[in-house]
Amino acid sequence: MDHQSYQLTDWLPTTKKELDLREWDSPDVILFSGDAYIDHPSFGTAVIGRLLESQGLRVAIVPQPNWRDDFRDFKKLGAPRLFFAVTAGVMDSMINHYTANKRLRSQDAYTPDGRADMRPDRAVTVYSRILKELYPDVPVVIGGVEASLRRITHYDYWNDKLHKTILADTKADLLIYGMGELPLKQLIREIRDGKHIREINDIPQTAFIRTEASENPFNEEVTLFSHEECAKDKLKQAKNFRIVEEQSNRLSAARILQKVDGKTLIVNPPYPPMKDEEIDASFNLPYTRLPHPKYKGKHIPAYEMIKFSVNLHRGCFGGCAFCTISAHQGKFIASRSRQSILDEVKKITQMPDFKGYISDLGGPSANMYRMQGKDLTICEKCKKPSCIFPKICFNLNTDHSDLLDIYKAVDSLPGIKKSFIGSGIRYDMLLQDSNDEKINESHRMYLHELIRNHVSGRLKVAPEHTSDTTLKIMRKPSFRYFDRFKQIFDELNKKHLLNQQLIPYFISSHPGCNEEDMAELAVITKKLNFKLEQVQDFTPSPMTLATEIYYTGYHPYTLQPVYTAKSREEKNDQRQFFFWHDPKQRHSVIKKLKRIGRSDLVKKLYSRDIL
Repeated sequence: MDHQSYQLTDWLPTTKKELDLREWDSPDVILFSGDAYIDHPSFGTAVIGRLLESQGLRVAIVPQPNWRDDFRDFKKLGAPRLFFAVTAGVMDSMINHYTANKRLRSQDAYTPDGRADMRPDRAVTVYSRILKELYPDVPVVIGGVEASLRRITHYDYWNDKLHKTILADTKADLLIYGMGELPLKQLIREIRDGKHIREINDIPQTAFIRTEASENPFNEEVTLFSHEECAKDKLKQAKNFRIVEEQSNRLSAARILQKVDGKTLIVNPPYPPMKDEEIDASFNLPYTRLPHPKYKGKHIPAYEMIKFSVNLHRGCFGGCAFCTISAHQGKFIASRSRQSILDEVKKITQMPDFKGYISDLGGPSANMYRMQGKDLTICEKCKKPSCIFPKICFNLNTDHSDLLDIYKAVDSLPGIKKSFIGSGIRYDMLLQDSNDEKINESHRMYLHELIRNHVSGRLKVAPEHTSDTTLKIMRKPSFRYFDRFKQIFDELNKKHLLNQQLIPYFISSHPGCNEEDMAELAVITKKLNFKLEQVQDFTPSPMTLATEIYYTGYHPYTLQPVYTAKSREEKNDQRQFFFWHDPKQRHSVIKKLKRIGRSDLVKKLYSRDIL
C-alpha cells in the first residue's frame, strides 16, 4: 500500500489531465477544499468525494486553490453538471491561521511541508464568492466545520463582531452541517428526482435562506431573535444560543428559523445518529489512504500524525463549554462495527512503513465507544448538552466491555505489536460508581488495561482547570477526579515497573476564571510535581457556550453576568501563572500575587532560598 501500488486514476481527479485519463468531459460535482487532498477517511474532503463517487457521480477535487491570481484554479475544470461543493477543510480556517492572541501561526498541518499561506482567512466565504462570481447559475453547497459552526448568527472573535449566517456572506445555495453523508445522499436522490437545489427544503441537517419560510416538513419549529435584534442586544444573542444548543442535542429536534436581511434562514433538524452499517459504509469506501501523488516528496504533518491511527466512533456527550465537537458531530455516539475497525487495522498493517504500532484507537473522546442511553425513550425527551455533567446520567450505559474487546482483538492481529490510545479519555466516567457492578468492573479493567498496555510513554488528559467555579462553567468535573486518577496512574506504574508520564492540559482566560484561580492552579499543580507543558489561552470559536459568554457577558442558561478576561494584558496576567517555575517569570508572578492580595501563596510556590 504505497504510491507505486496505485495508478493516478485511483485518486479522485484534481486536474484536466486526470479528467482526460478517465475520459470525462466534465465532472458532476467539483469539490473545493482548503486542505491538501489526502485520500483517507480521517479527512472530510476525501470522505465526501468518495461518498459522492459511491452514488454514481463523477467527482473532482480542487485542493487549496490559488485565490490571489486570475482565479485559474477555479476555472481549470469548468462548471460541474450538478453543483460546486466547498469546505475549508478539517479545521476552521481562522483557528488554523491564528493563535488565541490573534498572532499568525507559522505552520499549517494540512498543507504540504506545513506551509502557512496556502488557504485564505474564512476560506469557505472566499471560495464561494469566487465561484458565484464566475458561475452565477451553478449551485454552491457548503459544508465542513467552518460552515457548520457559522450556520446561524455567531460571534467572530477575529474581528470582534457578530456575523450573520455564513449563507448570507457566501450566497451559497445550501449548507450541510455536521457529518455530511446522510444529507448528501438524500440531496443526490432529490436532484435525480428532478428537483433543483434551490427548491429543496426537506433534507435534515441542512440550512438555507428563503424569502419566506416554507411549509415545515418536521414536527416542531422554533423562531430565534433576528440577526438585527441580536446585533443590538447581546442578551437576545445569549437566549438564542441556549435554544440552538438544546435543539442540537435532541434526538428529534425542531426546525429553527431566524430572520436576516429581511429574509428567513431555515435550519432543518439533524438526522438521527448513524447506524453501524451507515458509518461502516463511510469508512469502507475505496480510499488509497495516501496523499495525492502531486505531493510526492512533500511532508504533510496532519497525515503523518494519523496515518497509523483508527477512528472508532463519532460524537461526544461531554458537552464541554469550549468545545465545538457536539455542535458539529452531535452528542449521540455513532460507533463502527468491530469488523469494520479490524478491517481498517489490517489495511494499516500492509503499509510498507508500518512498524507494528497503532498510534491511536480513538475518537473525539477515546472511551465513549458504543455508549448510549439504557432506555432510549428517556433520551428522546432529553435536551441537555452533556450526559456526564454535572454528574453522570442515571440512564447512560458506561460499560467499557465492548471497547476492551476492540483493544484485545486489534492487539491479537498479525503484524500488531502494540496499540496506543492517543485521543483524550474521560477519566471521570471511570471513577464514578454505577449501581451495576458489571459496569464498575469494566471501569476497573479499562483503567488497568489502558495504563498498563496502551500508553506510549505519555498519557494526555484534560482536567482543564483546578477551580471548581471555573470547571462548572466549563462543564468539566471537579479536579478531585483528576487527583484520584493520578493516584491510580502512579500506583499502576509503580506496580508494573512502568516509566510513564501523565500530561495534563489546562486552559487560562476561560469565562469565569480570574487571576486568583490561576494562582491557585499554580500552587495545586506544583504540589502534584507538574511543570505544565500543554497549556493554552481560551480561543472563542463560533457556536460554543464559552464563546457566547465571552461575547455577551451573560451565561445563556442563567442569564447572569460572568467575568471573562478579554484584553491582552488580562490574558497574559492569567497565562503567566502556568510558568511560575520559569526564573524569568518569578518576579512578575510574586508582584501579581501581592497585588491580588495572595501573598500567602508566594511561600507555597517558592522556597526560602529563592526568596
